[in-house]
Amino acid sequence: MWFKNLTLYRFNKPFDIDTEKVEKSLADFTFSPCSSQDISQFGFSNALGKLGQALVHTAENRHLICATKEEKILPAQVIKEALEDKVALIETEENRQLAKKEKDALKDDIITSLLPRAFSRRSQIHALILPEINMILVDSSSAAKAEELLALLRKALGSLPIIPLSFQVPIETQLTQWLKDETAAQGFEMQDEAELKADSDEGGIVRFKQQDLSENEVLAHIEVGKQVHKLALHFGQSIAFLLQSDASLKRLKFSEEFRAENDDVGDEDPLTRLDADFALMSSELIALMNTLIAGLGGIEDN
Repeated sequence: MWFKNLTLYRFNKPFDIDTEKVEKSLADFTFSPCSSQDISQFGFSNALGKLGQALVHTAENRHLICATKEEKILPAQVIKEALEDKVALIETEENRQLAKKEKDALKDDIITSLLPRAFSRRSQIHALILPEINMILVDSSSAAKAEELLALLRKALGSLPIIPLSFQVPIETQLTQWLKDETAAQGFEMQDEAELKADSDEGGIVRFKQQDLSENEVLAHIEVGKQVHKLALHFGQSIAFLLQSDASLKRLKFSEEFRAENDDVGDEDPLTRLDADFALMSSELIALMNTLIAGLGGIEDN
């Protein structure tokens, strides 16, 4: 339930599809486990996991969705060795060299024969659709995986007018200024971790962890032209995270004090607690996004 990473997108047009329509659209692309000959399967699953019964969980016009991926594990080395053995056997028996096309066909046959015996692994990825701020937040540290979910959502809905979030001023410029000023934008507090890069490849990268970022050792790198590309921040008393120059937020951690705000709900009804946690998290993420956008100088016009 609690997001751990954020890859950020914004809508070019208002998202005005109601929950019932989204639910119906996603139903045609629900997840089903791999069959014996499937290498992978990807589809939407219950937003609240085993406790839920809907593909879309909605509260206050905030929509939570989830996609599940199952992949068969076929180590490349196992396929390579099996192919080499098969090729060697045929070439010996027929006293000739196999063409690439023949080897490719043999490789396909080997994969087909191995698939029914292969282990599989599953992973899930969640996304939060927030029409009130015209954004989608994907809980993924990988832009490629986020795009995979959004591609499936676009296919289900027919269209999805979104673009990655970008700012009027480059994020690294803003973060560098914060470090020079020894203070972050209002609402944020700098922590003890940063990564600085030079503009040129030859300039190198320097990383600091568990260090006072106001020390001369750190600031000296800015003086010679390096810029801050990653900076650990704390939002109010609720969320710690690492902000990156590509506008992604990594290693989100909601404080125990913040999460305890729903303790009065109790755990007797797990679904009710999940719903309460979703409302709490989504509200705070909206506050975080609004504060971050303001602190970074506003969104780039596209």
